[in-house]
Amino acid sequence: MIVLPRLYPILDAGCFPNALGLITAAEELASGGVTLIQYRNKSGNARAMLEQARELKREVGSTVKLIMNDRADLCLVAEFDGVHVGQDDLSPESVRGIIGAGSWLGVSTHNPEQVQEADGTSADYLAIGPVFSTSSKERADPVVGLEGVRRARQLTGKPLVAIGGITRANAASVIEAGADSVAVISDLLREPRKSAEEFFRVLR
Repeated sequence: MIVLPRLYPILDAGCFPNALGLITAAEELASGGVTLIQYRNKSGNARAMLEQARELKREVGSTVKLIMNDRADLCLVAEFDGVHVGQDDLSPESVRGIIGAGSWLGVSTHNPEQVQEADGTSADYLAIGPVFSTSSKERADPVVGLEGVRRARQLTGKPLVAIGGITRANAASVIEAGADSVAVISDLLREPRKSAEEFFRVLR
C-alpha cells in the first residue's frame, strides 16, 4: 500500500497567469518540503498541457512525485508518476490498463456509494470531498463535511485524501476525522513555500 504525504498540493494551471508562474510555484513548494504535486489543467489544450507537464518533470521531478489530473495519455508521455481521475473521467480500470501497475492511481469520490465503488477498484488511494465549500471548482459537488470524511474512513482501508476548502486553519480537524492527507489549491497560492511549511507544522 502506498503512503501519502500529509500535504497533497494541486497546481491548477487556471490559477496562474502563465506557465512560468506555475513552474515557480512548484519549485517553491518543493523547497518547502512538498514531495507530491498534482498537475491540473482544464483548458483542454493538450499541447500546452504536455509542455507544462514536461517542464514540471524537468524542474521538480527528481524530488517530487507528479500526478496528472484526468489524462492517462499525457501521464505516460510526460513520464509522470500517476493519474488522478474524477467520476466523469475514464474508469479506474481503463486508466490502470493504460498506466500499468507501477504508477499511482487516485479516484475522486463525493458520497458513500462512490467510496464503496472506488474501494473495489485497483485505485491506490481515494479522495473525498468537498469537505468544506470551495471556490476552486465551478460546479462543486455537495459539501460532505467532516462527517463525510469519517464515513469514508469507515468504508475504505485505502489511503484517503480530503479535498475542498481546506486551509491551514481547518486542516488538522480533517486529519483527525480520518484523512491521511489534505489536498490544497487556494491556500498555497500566496507564498507557496511559506504556506507549505506552515501546513506541515499544523499537520505534524
